Amino acid sequence: MNIAEIHQLFLNCKGVSTDTRNLPANCLFFCLKGENFNGNKFARKALEQGAAYVIYDDIEHDPVHQNALLVEDSLNTLQDLAHFHRNQFNIPVIGLTGSNGKTTSKELIKNVLTQNFDVLATHGNLNNHIGVPLSLLNIKESTEIALIEMGANHLEEIAFLSKIAAPTMGYITNFGKAHLEGFGSLEGVVKGKSELYDYLRENKGIAIINGNDKKQMQQSEGLNRYIFGKDKLAQTQLANSINKNGYCTVHIGEVNITSQLTGAYNFDNLNAAVTFGEFFEIPLTDIQKGIASFTPENNRSQWIKTKNNHILLDAYNANPTSMSAAIESFIDVKAKAKLVILGDMLELGQYTHGEHQAIIDQLKKGAIDHAILVGPHFCASKTEGFSAFKNTAEAKNHLANQSILDHTILIKGSRGIALEQLLDQL
Repeated sequence: MNIAEIHQLFLNCKGVSTDTRNLPANCLFFCLKGENFNGNKFARKALEQGAAYVIYDDIEHDPVHQNALLVEDSLNTLQDLAHFHRNQFNIPVIGLTGSNGKTTSKELIKNVLTQNFDVLATHGNLNNHIGVPLSLLNIKESTEIALIEMGANHLEEIAFLSKIAAPTMGYITNFGKAHLEGFGSLEGVVKGKSELYDYLRENKGIAIINGNDKKQMQQSEGLNRYIFGKDKLAQTQLANSINKNGYCTVHIGEVNITSQLTGAYNFDNLNAAVTFGEFFEIPLTDIQKGIASFTPENNRSQWIKTKNNHILLDAYNANPTSMSAAIESFIDVKAKAKLVILGDMLELGQYTHGEHQAIIDQLKKGAIDHAILVGPHFCASKTEGFSAFKNTAEAKNHLANQSILDHTILIKGSRGIALEQLLDQL
């Protein structure tokens, strides 16, 4: 059975699933394999639970059913099906990647575009070789714009995802010190993320470019570009400020667009969202509504007021670039008493020790007197003057014996450190 025939089956189904724990009735189920799992083992269970068809690739787990389709590779079939489905639609498909701010930028852009369009956007952070195909398969006849987030931690991943998604537009949030272990260096990050530009260049797409970022301007040379920034040559000219309540505001002409985000590091995310609105000719009043309606969640730049303290929770992920920016912004926060709680930054490879020490040095230079550092990498650094703990459990025990009241607290660390577990003690 070829992809066109499988696509026809897909159209007669109600969605796609790769997990029997989340299996809609009458869906198309793909049996995927990984290092620690084999979805083929659940082929018959999926059919028993109501899947219309099952795509499997392991004859040893043949469910022996007329609606079970044996293919050479289930994952490749899923990816090919997603590409085929995407090509049935002549709509703008926006590819979005970058080292920091991908999900925040995506949600802001979606909030703006949905003011005037039916938008399909990546759900959560389903941005890898499985998540991107699943996102594309959610495109419907009513969809007017697709916004596809693409993540990577190695070279050639963005190139591969771009071939599947075939974006007509693209935006790279930034080039930062993320996944250095996989990319090898910051130069590797730039090359890897710029694979989106390479695809757009080869396929006559258009890129939204932050004109204030010299590296972005350099990497996007030769592209059809729509530029935003302070420069008079930018198609969308804007400025930024922090209002009296501490929230980020974008100024475009005489119009002020106020968000619920804090921290200067969010300006680029907001500027990009406003620019996408401008590009798609959305009225500024609607852009204002879209930006104002965005509320940070999922441990990303969330302000949380507890009984005792005011907390900026940014514990979804961290790398040297995002952590440094968060600290820099937090230094400027006006508060009676401040505390910084940081967790290890993961996947840095040979750069691990130097980057953790650099963060500690930044805290000291920024006159941050009170800091709690969590994780073996921070513990292996020179932490004199700060409290350091090997894991979150140790830090939680420490906080249980403290009396921290009326503090403004920054909490930031990699997902694997799970610093949100400390909230109960604050």
